[in-house]
Amino acid sequence: MTNALPNTNAGYTVRTHRIALALREQGRDVHVATRLGYPLSQGVGDARPRVDVDGVAYHRLLPWLPPADPVRAVERAADLAGRLVDEVRPAVLHAVSNHLNAAVALELGRRRGLPVVYEVRGFLEDSWLSRDPSHRETDDFYRLTRELETRRMAEADAVVTLGEAMRAEIASRGVPAEKIFLVPNGVDEAFLEPLPDASGLRAELGIAPDAFVVGLTSSFFGYEGIGTLIDAAALLRDRGTPVTLLLVGDGPERGALERRAAGHGVHAVFTGRVPMRSVRRHHALLDVFAVPRRADRVCELVTPLKPIEAMAGGIPVIASDVKALREIVEPGVTGTLTVPEDPEAWADHLDELAYSPERRRKIGQAAREWVGAERTWGAVASGYTAAYAYGTR
Repeated sequence: MTNALPNTNAGYTVRTHRIALALREQGRDVHVATRLGYPLSQGVGDARPRVDVDGVAYHRLLPWLPPADPVRAVERAADLAGRLVDEVRPAVLHAVSNHLNAAVALELGRRRGLPVVYEVRGFLEDSWLSRDPSHRETDDFYRLTRELETRRMAEADAVVTLGEAMRAEIASRGVPAEKIFLVPNGVDEAFLEPLPDASGLRAELGIAPDAFVVGLTSSFFGYEGIGTLIDAAALLRDRGTPVTLLLVGDGPERGALERRAAGHGVHAVFTGRVPMRSVRRHHALLDVFAVPRRADRVCELVTPLKPIEAMAGGIPVIASDVKALREIVEPGVTGTLTVPEDPEAWADHLDELAYSPERRRKIGQAAREWVGAERTWGAVASGYTAAYAYGTR
């Protein structure tokens, strides 16, 4: 794994942990190993070789010195992970994005004669492409990263991914369709419980009791499209429909977004990152959860976790109409889809939702029922059974 709890709290690490817990509930003995040097390589002074979180063992590949080159890094990581393999004797090695993690697992699988399942949670090259307008598909980094990712998919005994758009992309690269398995994002059963009382938090954040609140929990990268939501809020204010934005998270775009909101005179509350235990308190403040992603390639392909968590709490979701989000939002039933990067379209739909509390309630309830039936971690983790069986055949 690239990052992990308890040091890094993000969608990637939450998925890892919840799946580990769900697999353990299925009777599997699950051990998680983080990348070479983590978390010391991130500047975190925690050199414990093992940390247990909710009974799941997280092993660190330490001690660590920065290797001279990527090949040596893979070999060193495989050396250290080999000791763990000899101790716990796994039946399968399960690597998770990106290609460096897959390379370590494949090297270790070669040394120990173990099958490797590679879980593709995103496309590193497309995320890189979306983070800077100067980046191009013709750049060496893009081409080399795409080639390495594709090679690792081909070399793995089985591939797991998150959605149909991602599966189609992987198959288009020449990976046999029969070895690609879907395990979509899910939620803890606790997310289906009634939302907690958040009146104290509302007052603490300066949000009026009768405010119409639209918000999100996200990493603040450009491709998330949060600027579109701010522009739509400004249009709504001009139409006489005031809205409060609750923006939970952090990232490189935060400063620019704060300036944008202030320049528009939009009431936007920026909380920074919050611990996992506080996410549902912030959900409880929302009338609508927004996913204003741009129509970038990475957004078309990769299905996010955060809106599913909101849907589990019965919060109506409005999202950009891109392929990956169509997989979780059924327009008019479990949410609303609208045009990416179009503040007018966003304002129109939000205006309708602001004055239709009964519609919001019905959409939220339908979304909650769908998540409860199909998207709990226990339900989705069963997909690994087929992937492991194929990989070990």
